[in-house]
Amino acid sequence: MTKFNYPTYPTRHGYMTEQIQRAYIFAAIEKKVLPVDAHRMAQIISLEASNDRTKPIQFWQLYSVLGPERIVAIVSDFYTRVFADEDWFASAFARIGGIEHHINTQSAMWIDVMGGGPAYHRGDFRLNFHHTHNAIQVMNDKGAALWTKLMLQTLDACAHHMTGDPRARTAVNTFLTHFMGKYAQEFDFENKSFFGDTNPPIKRKLNFMKMTTEAIEALTEEELREALAEQGVDDSQYPAKQDLVNKAQML
Repeated sequence: MTKFNYPTYPTRHGYMTEQIQRAYIFAAIEKKVLPVDAHRMAQIISLEASNDRTKPIQFWQLYSVLGPERIVAIVSDFYTRVFADEDWFASAFARIGGIEHHINTQSAMWIDVMGGGPAYHRGDFRLNFHHTHNAIQVMNDKGAALWTKLMLQTLDACAHHMTGDPRARTAVNTFLTHFMGKYAQEFDFENKSFFGDTNPPIKRKLNFMKMTTEAIEALTEEELREALAEQGVDDSQYPAKQDLVNKAQML
């Protein structure tokens, strides 16, 4: 079994890293992909990927795994496909700048968000301005569908750039899924994009013996039932939340 020794590349916060991290964590908590205290969990908020292969790589940890050259190679592959595609799509990008311009700016944005340090100057303001002014022609259902198709081709073709860690591709999928959902909401198009499996849910392991009564009572009924079930307790014997709290305090 391959052992990892991250970080392979040194990490720093960029102009967008923390803002995007917070937005994703909030959305992931709502979807129950991350626990409610995810913003305080070191393994999640760290910019360095875990060496424990059972723990997913968050997309702001990708730089610690991939480094700059792999990120640029993936982005380069994508824009090569964009500029070789049908005229209406390629022309929307060509009007803004040549292929090298797009490779440089998109790579900078990825590196910035993925933990590679300040690379995408003016951060989210610049990104929003680009999409609302420069790229508005493709910020719709048709553009999103074609963008997704080309990116899927890129991800498959660039599998060798994802290193030997299978979590890296899943983290990239999560990154793209988050941003496509963000754009679909902002530009009012239907989000049909699918890049592959995304990071699985993380559930915190509760140790009732180390928790105060107030902390136990603050848990949701669902969290209590799941935690008790993990400890072999038949929760069907405890119909009400207070019954679950009382049982947890006894463990």
